[in-house]
Amino acid sequence: MTFNILLIIILITIGISLQAFNNRAMLERMMYIPYDCKHNRNFKRIFSHMLIHADWAHLLFNMFSLYFLGDFLIKSMIIQYGSIGGQTHFFLIYILGGIFATFIPYIRNQNNPSYRSLGASGAVSAVIFGAIIWSPELKLQLIFIPIPIPGYIFGPLYLFYELYADKKGGSGIAHDAHIGGAIFGILYVLIINIDKGKEFIEYIF
Repeated sequence: MTFNILLIIILITIGISLQAFNNRAMLERMMYIPYDCKHNRNFKRIFSHMLIHADWAHLLFNMFSLYFLGDFLIKSMIIQYGSIGGQTHFFLIYILGGIFATFIPYIRNQNNPSYRSLGASGAVSAVIFGAIIWSPELKLQLIFIPIPIPGYIFGPLYLFYELYADKKGGSGIAHDAHIGGAIFGILYVLIINIDKGKEFIEYIF
């Protein structure tokens, strides 16, 4: 992987997450708490939660997903828009995707002082779905399903699962943030390159 904005994001996220593992006060300051955002105007939480994770498994899963899908997407965008343009688009899809992923949880939990979430999953979801729209034939693989699945099949299945899990509840996972990030990733690619949406539809049908 070329030294680019993707590598910088991964290194910063790992570094800050490792610090927060042993610093509960730091973890609490950086968590996403919609109630605190609304009532105390502590809006930095909308961004800071992307830099911390609950444990090693949480961190590694997000960073490995970001590494593999992000490397594909950023290289594709660099080919299309040049080094600066491609990396800028990637940075925006990641950061704005992570912020956009907080909207549904905010609407649901703005008056719930006990709600907390953390992790880069929403931002990673934006990257994953940006990559799927960019290249629907891209093969994706889950740890518990060791069979490569084309993006145009994986994407809908992933969203259906997230919607089901969100409705069911009780998992302790912010499925609504994953959905929000995915929606942003799709929309961002369509905004900057509507032809990708047309290609996606043509590929399926």
